[in-house]
Amino acid sequence: MALVALVAPTVTAQKVDEKGLLQKMQKSDVEIADAKKAQKAAVWTNRTKVYADALMAPTKDIDLNLDQLVLFQWGEPTDKQMDANGRQILVYPWVNVYIANGRITAWVETKSLVKENVLDVIMEASKKAVELDPKQSEKVRPILDQVLDYYVRLGEVGGLIPDYAAARDAFFRVLDIHNHPLFEKPDAKYYYIIGQISAYLGSQGSEDTKVKYFEDGEKYLIMARDNGYKCETGQLNYYLFHCYYGQKSKDAAYVLKAKEALLEGIEKYPKNERILEGLMSLYTMEEGVGNPEELVALIDRALADNPTNPDLWFGRGQVFYKLKNFDECIVSFKKIDELRPNDYDTNYYIGIFYASKGDKLNRELNARSESINSQEEYMAEQKKVLAVYKDAVPYLEKAHELQPSNVDCAQILKELCFRLRNEEGMMPKYEKYNAIYKKLEGLE
Repeated sequence: MALVALVAPTVTAQKVDEKGLLQKMQKSDVEIADAKKAQKAAVWTNRTKVYADALMAPTKDIDLNLDQLVLFQWGEPTDKQMDANGRQILVYPWVNVYIANGRITAWVETKSLVKENVLDVIMEASKKAVELDPKQSEKVRPILDQVLDYYVRLGEVGGLIPDYAAARDAFFRVLDIHNHPLFEKPDAKYYYIIGQISAYLGSQGSEDTKVKYFEDGEKYLIMARDNGYKCETGQLNYYLFHCYYGQKSKDAAYVLKAKEALLEGIEKYPKNERILEGLMSLYTMEEGVGNPEELVALIDRALADNPTNPDLWFGRGQVFYKLKNFDECIVSFKKIDELRPNDYDTNYYIGIFYASKGDKLNRELNARSESINSQEEYMAEQKKVLAVYKDAVPYLEKAHELQPSNVDCAQILKELCFRLRNEEGMMPKYEKYNAIYKKLEGLE
């Protein structure tokens, strides 16, 4: 099989029957201008197919994740480039194809046979065909399915380039096709995708454009939710927050709408760190929004009804971490350890919380060092700090046992044990974890 790849391709350029397709479209234009022929359903079905074929012609031979060997049929590219992400770009007459690890990861059409309103032409022709002869639906629907798939792929590819404006436009076309009488209402995920992209474009937009993007984001995210889209991570609430907050220049009431979107999200998805960060930012940046302690009260009410939910305890710990209350972080995550023992993340975070508490106490001690009256008093206070650091070690060691190849955990352990090197038994631990860290990093 390897020898096949060495054979020169028989096609010397990307094959698109430009002349033939243009002639077919021109012929179709003439036919529908003829009053007699325009009464024939088959003329409109043919028009649907002709324009659909012309639309899809430049990319009909490729798809995402296909082996780049499929491009041999197009011959040698006219140019080869590299993008900022290290992907190779193969330039062909009609399309630039992005390659990574030998597979097609995206493409951009650089030349087209059709005008921007081509979908309008296809939709009009297909509706007319079915109107004149309902039996034509058996021929029209498969063509429209292909066009639908084309725009779905175009949207996916736009997100991979990335060209989010082009991706959004493609998914709008997906919704347009679903408005055809032969289709049912679209999958709610397409509303979500448009809302998500609109939120992102709003965050990147100019003062003149961003509010419109946020308005669209709000509209389509709500449509996704109302049409049954199930977002298992809570990201819908997070993007809706951005869309509301991005419209606060219109009306201050949007700040409270943003808050409600996040509160609803954190109640359902307490592990979503983005929602939590959004709430903390909102509470600290906007006057009159409320006290961050409200988040604790919200989660504690949920825990009263469901005290064995580890995700709620996780969310509680994350809130207290933002509030720099490390004792309550530790309480929350120790509860997770009871509910879900031998979990890497739980042990790792408990260790981190103890270390963070030690850092905080150390900073406080240094800040008041001039007010301490004696070296003995200072050393006694320093001993308390070191005791907190020592409390972190067994949890991080447990985490290391659970994931011995995790370099981050090994690095923290060796740094922590070095800090504690004068404490009994800590120097051997430092030497142990320093050696493990170097091995994991390939330093020896």
